Amino acid sequence: MAKFFQIAKWLLILFALAVAYWWLSQEKPIEVTIVYPKKGLVEATVANTRTGSVTACQRAKMSLPIGGQIANILVKEGQLVAHQQLLLSLWNKDRLAKLKEATALLHASQQDKNRVCIVAANAQTDLIRQSSLLKQRLTSQEKLDSAQSTAQATQANCEAAQFQVRARIAQVEGIEANIELTYLKAPFSGIIAEITGEVGEYTTPSPPGVPIPPTIDMLTQDCHYISAPIDEVDASELKVGLPVRITIDAFRSQSFEGVLRRISPYVQDFEKQARTITIEVDLKRHRDPHLLAGYSADVEVILGSKEGVLRLPSDLIINDQYVLILNNEDVIERVPVQLGLSNWQFSEITAGLSAQHRVISSLGLAGVKPGVSAIAK
Repeated sequence: MAKFFQIAKWLLILFALAVAYWWLSQEKPIEVTIVYPKKGLVEATVANTRTGSVTACQRAKMSLPIGGQIANILVKEGQLVAHQQLLLSLWNKDRLAKLKEATALLHASQQDKNRVCIVAANAQTDLIRQSSLLKQRLTSQEKLDSAQSTAQATQANCEAAQFQVRARIAQVEGIEANIELTYLKAPFSGIIAEITGEVGEYTTPSPPGVPIPPTIDMLTQDCHYISAPIDEVDASELKVGLPVRITIDAFRSQSFEGVLRRISPYVQDFEKQARTITIEVDLKRHRDPHLLAGYSADVEVILGSKEGVLRLPSDLIINDQYVLILNNEDVIERVPVQLGLSNWQFSEITAGLSAQHRVISSLGLAGVKPGVSAIAK
C-alpha cells in the first residue's frame, strides 16, 4: 500500500510538472491599445509641400533710375506714408537752374509770338482794306498784291512763332521729367520697411548682373495674402474659390479662414526639388495681432467635406485597404474596409466596420499581426 501511494505521489508530481510546462510554453496574449470608429467631420484636403509665407499685397523695392548724391531722406523706417508722398531726393540744383532758363525762354517765345501774330493780324486787316479800295478803284493792283504778300508772310511768321512756343513747352516738360528722376515717391500707401543709404552718399541704379540693395523697401501693412507651393500631382484638383484653412507658426493657437484666389499657370522646376505650383490664398478677414510679411504659413485646401460620417484615424488604415481589429475571441483579425473622403488625419469608412469594432491602434507593437491572441489595455 505504501508503494502504491509512493507511485501515485510521483505520478502527481509528473502531472503537475507537465501542466506547468504546458502553461509556461503557451504564448501569452500581447497587450494592445484599441479605438472605436466614431462619427465626425471628414475633409478631403491638399496641403503645401514646403512652408508657405505671408506676403504683402503690394511691395516695392525701389531705386532711383539715375545715379547721384542723396540730398534729402524725408522718411524713416517704420513710417506710414501716403500714395505719391516724396520719400527721397538727389542733388538736382543744376537741373532746377536749367528749368528756370527754359521757363524764361518759353516766356520770351510767347511774347515774341504775340508780337508777330499782332503784326500778322494788322497785315490781314490791311489786305482786306486794299481789296475794298480796289473795288472802288481807289488803289492799284500793285498795292493789293503787296498787301497780300505781306499778310501771307506775317501769317507764316505767326505760325512759326507758335511752333517755337510749342518747342519751348516741350523743352520745359523734358527738363521737368529729368528733375522727376531725382525724386523717389511712394507708388502706393504703405509702410517703410528699410532704407539703404544716408544723406551725402552716392547712390546708383543696379546694372545688369550686379545685385545692389534697393534704396527704399516699402510694403502694405494692412493687406496680406498667403503664398504656398503645392505638389504638381495635386494641381488638377485645385479650383479658384475653394475654401482654405491657414495655420501660421506665430499664432499656433489660431487658424485662419481663406479662399484660393490664384493658381500658378506653370509648374516650377527647381533642381533637386519636387515640381510644384504656387497658389495664392486671400484671408477672409483681418485678425489681430497684426500679420507681418514673411511669417511662415501652412495651408490646407479643402476639396470636399462630410459631417457626421463614420471615421478612423488615417494612420490606422493599412495600404488604404484594411485594418486590424480585436475580435470577440480576443484574436487579431484583418478586416477589409472601403474608404470615402480622406486626409492625413481622418478617413471616412463607407463599408467594412461599425462603431462596435475594436480597431487596434498600436500597429507598431512587435507581434501585432492577424491570428495572434491579444488583450485590450
